[in-house]
Amino acid sequence: MSDPVSPSLLLLCIDLQPVFLKAVADSPAFQRRCAFALQAAAGLGLDVLFTEQAPQKLGLTAPELHVLAPAAPALGKDAFSALGDERIRAAVLAEGREHVLLCGLETSVCVYQTALDLLAAGLQVTIFSDAVAARRPDDARAALDALVRAGAHVLPSETVFYALLRDVKHPFFRAYTQLVKAHA
Repeated sequence: MSDPVSPSLLLLCIDLQPVFLKAVADSPAFQRRCAFALQAAAGLGLDVLFTEQAPQKLGLTAPELHVLAPAAPALGKDAFSALGDERIRAAVLAEGREHVLLCGLETSVCVYQTALDLLAAGLQVTIFSDAVAARRPDDARAALDALVRAGAHVLPSETVFYALLRDVKHPFFRAYTQLVKAHA
């Protein structure tokens, strides 16, 4: 693992629970993109945090995704916005945090409300366009369009991670290119 890119970055993985994964459009492709984001974040030394919507009723984070960041906490929530839970809010707004990368679901509900709350808290927000999902893709597109107008960045995960690497001299570059090929 390389040195961290920046301690001010966090990958926030929203509600990657099997009950929701089964309900979204093109779930296998979505899960592959989330796995890619988790592996790239680990390789870059980024902090990762999972949220779980009402885990006592809806279950825990999908084990095949959580295992990609086994040290990352998975915090339950009842609010749709991750920042609606005080423990999650404290973890996300940790001292020095400036930018949150978002993946997860559902785009038009929890991702949307979380992104708005992050922006309101003064953080930069980048949503991985290829690692968010919804039951109704048209709703997701409308929500992402509204988030762009609100000041969020919506970009493919590969684009964001290449930007973090900056050049081929980065110690994680070679491993990253292998990840890109493996998740193509």
